[in-house]
Amino acid sequence: MTGVPASAAGGSGAKPVRGGKLGTAAVNQASLWNIANILTMVRLLLVPGFVLLLFHDGGYDPVWRAFAWAAFAVAMITDLFDGHLARAYNLVTDFGKIADPIADKAIMGAALVSLSVLGDLPWWITGVILARELGITLMRFWVIRHAVIPASRGGKLKTLAQGTAAGMYVLVLTGPLATLRFWVMMVAVVLTVVTGLDYVRQAVVLRRQGLAAESAAAAERTAEALQATAGAAADAGPAAGAVAGAKDVHAAAEARDAAEAER
Repeated sequence: MTGVPASAAGGSGAKPVRGGKLGTAAVNQASLWNIANILTMVRLLLVPGFVLLLFHDGGYDPVWRAFAWAAFAVAMITDLFDGHLARAYNLVTDFGKIADPIADKAIMGAALVSLSVLGDLPWWITGVILARELGITLMRFWVIRHAVIPASRGGKLKTLAQGTAAGMYVLVLTGPLATLRFWVMMVAVVLTVVTGLDYVRQAVVLRRQGLAAESAAAAERTAEALQATAGAAADAGPAAGAVAGAKDVHAAAEARDAAEAER
């Protein structure tokens, strides 16, 4: 849930040398059935299992809630390892790029919604967190043509806080631990909002920079075309130069209008 795809589909390649990192020993094209993708698929399969365990016997049995917590913990741990393995051993595939963020949001969303249905977690907390996650995902697609929004340290802390708080709510806790989990969740909510606003700022800046670069490139191409046409027109004579000049003005106007439309 870092916002950075962990595993990712390509062809098949040689397996990396045990203990090796990226380099000559790393695979050039990762197979779909690599360890990073398998961990991502395990996390996806754990989502319905977690929900079934949580709601077993009405959803209030401490033993079954402990089993549900174990499934949730395994899912969160796989989120840490599949990303590290994919980057360290070049196991990035198209499948992982899509499946990893879906798995991240699916397990967290399932936990929050289930806890709210059981009455353990206020719906407003679930709404804030899910709205932020969905909004940032859509914003990444909004700017993906210009740049990729990198995962920040705050985003990683947010994920850790959310996972810790949700896990504490899954368990049946009383006394000081029940109070502690509330404040851990409040920290997670604050980090969720703050990092979300920071991602919005980054997205706006990156999009503006991307549009400015595109406009500059279009203007440069137009200037080069004008120079080439002017040179050709000078060789062809005054009449041809006048016609070419009119075409150049029209082409420059179209390039300018296209750049304005992009903005």
